[in-house]
Amino acid sequence: MVTTTSHVIKPLTPETFPAWLALAQKHNGVWGGCYCSYFHGDTEHTAKGDYDGPTFKQRLVAEGVAHAALVFDGEDAIAWCEYGSPAELPGIYHRKQYDAGEANPAPWRITCFFVDRDHRRSGVAREALEGALHLIAQAGGGEVVSFPNELAEGKRTSASFLHNGTRAMFEKAGFTFERHIGKSKTVMRKTVPPAHA
Repeated sequence: MVTTTSHVIKPLTPETFPAWLALAQKHNGVWGGCYCSYFHGDTEHTAKGDYDGPTFKQRLVAEGVAHAALVFDGEDAIAWCEYGSPAELPGIYHRKQYDAGEANPAPWRITCFFVDRDHRRSGVAREALEGALHLIAQAGGGEVVSFPNELAEGKRTSASFLHNGTRAMFEKAGFTFERHIGKSKTVMRKTVPPAHA
């Protein structure tokens, strides 16, 4: 658990899943009912097509193959940052283009953010990102790759377009730009030392 300003970061676990689900349901499952499962694949025990979104995600959490840093305001989850291994989160955008240029696959990737509509544009996504990096450090650290959007200077866009944050936010968190993939996505990387180091 990490405290940031008045907020607390907690990992997504069976105990915090109800708060995560309440946030997702408040926003109609987020992005058309995704329930933050788009980037996940099937597991040995759970096939995405066999369950509705909330049940699929809950099963992955119970199996220990769904990770996120949740930002709590009191008892309520107000944001999350999803992260995990490439095996947990294989479904990235522009996968062929990314794989073709990837000489050094990272053991961790950050794939999406979601912020409660009542807390947007207040730095909560950045808190979620820092929380995810802290949880990755606790899990042993290592290289982390992500695919934030690069916005034209002065351009504002909808939160749904920015499901993976912005290049500027990742640069402020110490990530290094590597390359572009697709029309507006970037590949950015950071090495996170283990928490005990």
